[in-house]
Amino acid sequence: MATPEAQDSPAPNEVSPSSAERVPMGQKVAYGMGSFIDMWGNWLYVGMVWPVFGFYFHVSSSLIGLALMLNRLFDAFSDPLFGWWSDNCRTRWGRRRPFILVGSILAGIGLPLLFAVPRDWSEMQYFWWMVGSSALYITIVSCVMMPYNSLGYEMTPNYHERTQIFAIKGAIQKMPEVAMFFASAFVTWSIWQDADTGETDYLRGAQIYTTILGAIMIVVGIFIFKATRERYYEGVVAQKQQKTKVAETLWQSIRCKPFRAILAMAFAYGMGTSMVGTLGYHCTIYYVCSGDQSVGSQWNGYMGLMGMVMGLSGVPVFGWISHRIGKRGAMKIVQFSAIAVFVSTWWLYTPEIVWLQMLATGLIAFTGAGFHMLDGSMMADVLDADELETGKRREGAFAACRSWILKVGMAAGIGLSGVILDATGFDSELQIQSAETLFNIRFYLAAIPIVGLIVALFALYRFNLTPVRMAEIRAALEARRGTV
Repeated sequence: MATPEAQDSPAPNEVSPSSAERVPMGQKVAYGMGSFIDMWGNWLYVGMVWPVFGFYFHVSSSLIGLALMLNRLFDAFSDPLFGWWSDNCRTRWGRRRPFILVGSILAGIGLPLLFAVPRDWSEMQYFWWMVGSSALYITIVSCVMMPYNSLGYEMTPNYHERTQIFAIKGAIQKMPEVAMFFASAFVTWSIWQDADTGETDYLRGAQIYTTILGAIMIVVGIFIFKATRERYYEGVVAQKQQKTKVAETLWQSIRCKPFRAILAMAFAYGMGTSMVGTLGYHCTIYYVCSGDQSVGSQWNGYMGLMGMVMGLSGVPVFGWISHRIGKRGAMKIVQFSAIAVFVSTWWLYTPEIVWLQMLATGLIAFTGAGFHMLDGSMMADVLDADELETGKRREGAFAACRSWILKVGMAAGIGLSGVILDATGFDSELQIQSAETLFNIRFYLAAIPIVGLIVALFALYRFNLTPVRMAEIRAALEARRGTV
């Protein structure tokens, strides 16, 4: 068995996918389209609360951060519930696709309702609305995402084809990411100017934008339901596998050693980057654009386009590296590159050459695309290792355990982002921030993700599923239960 200390070996030729193991391109694209629901259902709201509830309704940064953190407590129930339910579901349409269909329709309808608030509430009333409405919405999104993530892990048994699936998903994901970057520009668009006050009506912009995106989410969910198939369902799950217990969703999943390693890696990466998400936005507006929210929001849109372009380029680059040295070795290169990128943000965010911030966002997206592509593919390998040990396919259990723990980490990071923003000395009532505040924003924007990436590298060192080891695991599984 390969050990963590072993060198990352080149992928052997025999793990290249045969024609039977290749997933049709239509299914890969359909699965990748699920990133629209993932990005907008999980993370769009996180970016839109700041201009709407922060800038427009003047809710404090700490309360917004606390609201975003508290609502993740509901994931402690919804993610394991839908992961367990999906693993045990047996229908004529499979065990994943029915949840994706129903959940995506509800998620699309619910998205604009997150901003269905009156304009005369107090700060605490807005706070409790954010907590309650987003907590309910998170439960709906869990209904989609736990089965959706599980579906991706079980689409093929082939080591390299798994990377291709998540490469296409990563490429498609750049489209909803652009919509997230332009969200602030759309919400603060001068066309929403209130005739009575003369101020831009951020709330109206948010309601219109989320209605449009919600409709797209519904269409995407229907497309995924019709176009994808569940490879392991009829041959392995429906015929041979006993139903899993609720306890297996969290506690037994965490016993898997490779899973603990990749979970710790993703936790450190996600928490480190989520803690500074709002700092990048504020750095653009208050440092690079001297407090001009309209201009800063426009630049955020341009940065989103750059992120899409360079993120797309990151997918084939790191996919090529993975094919030659394995996923673990490619992931090392991703993380060292990301450290270099965050160091460079100190110079790339500058009012002297405004467009350089686009390069910063692009390079972050470049390495981020590689990270998420390899992370998803490595998780599929973990499921094979677990099946060898337990005799069960428990994609839903692992997806739920992983999702909840990572969301807790990112929610903590998002919650701390408000505290960190306050710690910089930021004052939302001021258009021009102090020199000390701007220095602190820039410093934390660079330093915090670097710390997270260093921790992630230590976790990656413990991941032992090399290409050779995965070939051994697959041979043992097929000898025991046949091919799929």
